[in-house]
Parts: sequence; structure tokens; C-alpha cells
Amino acid sequence: MINIFDSHAHYDDEAFNEDRDKVIEELKEMGVIGVLNCGASFDGTIQSVELADKYDFFYAAVGIHPEHAEDFNDDVLGKLRLLAKNKKVKAIGEIGLDYYYEENPARDIQKKVFRAQMNLADELKLPVVIHDRDAHEDTLSILKEFPQVNGVIHCFSGSVEFARECLKLGYYIGFTGVVTFKNAKKIIEVVKEVPLSRMLVETDCPYMAPTPYRGKRNRSDYIKYIIEKIAEIKGVTEEEISKVTIDNTKKLLNIY
Repeated sequence: MINIFDSHAHYDDEAFNEDRDKVIEELKEMGVIGVLNCGASFDGTIQSVELADKYDFFYAAVGIHPEHAEDFNDDVLGKLRLLAKNKKVKAIGEIGLDYYYEENPARDIQKKVFRAQMNLADELKLPVVIHDRDAHEDTLSILKEFPQVNGVIHCFSGSVEFARECLKLGYYIGFTGVVTFKNAKKIIEVVKEVPLSRMLVETDCPYMAPTPYRGKRNRSDYIKYIIEKIAEIKGVTEEEISKVTIDNTKKLLNIY
């Protein structure tokens, strides 16, 4: 059994309401040594911190997802700053831009909220967890405005060229179950390009379950299928991918 550090999960999601504690206890038995639970809404952020306080191998990222950008204000910013004082809070996230859904907040609002949270990360010297969907150009532009901030581009969906630009800025690239899908040619090219030292593995659970669980509720132990696929693409052992992705996650999140 290989060990796993899930660098992006949402166990606060209602998909786990029926059996959350049971699932989390099972993860420990399946080699999951760490989970970063990421905030999306403010309520989700609070729950992420509660999960990190409850489980020794859980950590939290606090932040407002672009989908909820209209809920962001100075009061929320102040509360995020306070939450970030908790020693189990290791990042600001998930933050960024999402231009995929037309019903999402206006792009100007998303960008304003993204910048405000990048400023917070800069102020607190914390890494960021970046959400970027159909917004590569604007995301990259804003990342360049904050050269002191580091982080991960979670659930990477861009081109090899975009990956290169993110790597130049010092960011890690997060790979999900998408890498196991039959039609995943673009992301496989990115895996070939990204050095092992800059890779993280993640579920984004309950979403993005890898083959053979595609379409079902995802969970952290399924990362073994992502590790298996990356090892195959890179021509190395699964144990090596396991070790390097754990080391990378701990380094980024300042966990010793």
C-alpha cells in the first residue's frame, strides 16, 4: 500500500453528510497520511477549519471561491484573517477565477476578490490554492502581480505552455483523476512536461473521481489510481510518485 497526501479535498461537502466520519476513519487505514480541505464558500471554510481541528491528519485552506465572489466583503476578509491564525490553516484557498459558468459573478468582481485574497496571502506569508477555469490569461496576469506569493494551480486544465508559465512563477501543478480518463490527451502532455519536484496529487472530492470510479463520489484513497497513471507516464515507480508528491505538499504547506 502506498501513502497519499490529498492536496485538495472538500469533505465539508454535503455529499459526505451521511457518513463523513466513517469515510475519514477509513482513509487512515488506506494509507492517506494527509488531507488539505479547502474552503469554497465562507461556511465551507469554517467547516474546513473544524475538520482540521478534529482530525490530526487534516489541514485547512481558507478562502472564497470565485463562484461566491459576491459574498466577499471587508468583514469576510477580516474573518479569514482571524481563521488563518489557527495552526492547522496552511493556505489561502481556493481562490481564483471561473469564467466557465455564465451565472458566475461578473469578471471584474471575481478579479477584485481574487486580488484581495492574494494580498491576504502575501500579508500572512501563506501559499495559495488557485482555481482557474477558462480564465488562464487573467489568472496568469494576476499571479504575476504577486511575485512573493507561491502556491498550486489546482485541478490543472491548461495547456503545456500555460503550465510552463506557472512553473516559471514557482507554482506547483495539481493533478486530479482527469489524468486517468481516456480522452485526457492534453493533461497527459502536461504531466510529461512538469518535473516531479513540482507535482501535487489531489481528488477535489467529492468530484473528479478517477477511472474506475468515474462519475461516482470521489475520496482520497482513490488517488492511488492517479499515482499509478503518473508513474506510468513518467516511467518511474508508484512509490517514487507517492514520496515526491507527499514531500512537495509538505514543503508547500510548511508541514514538518
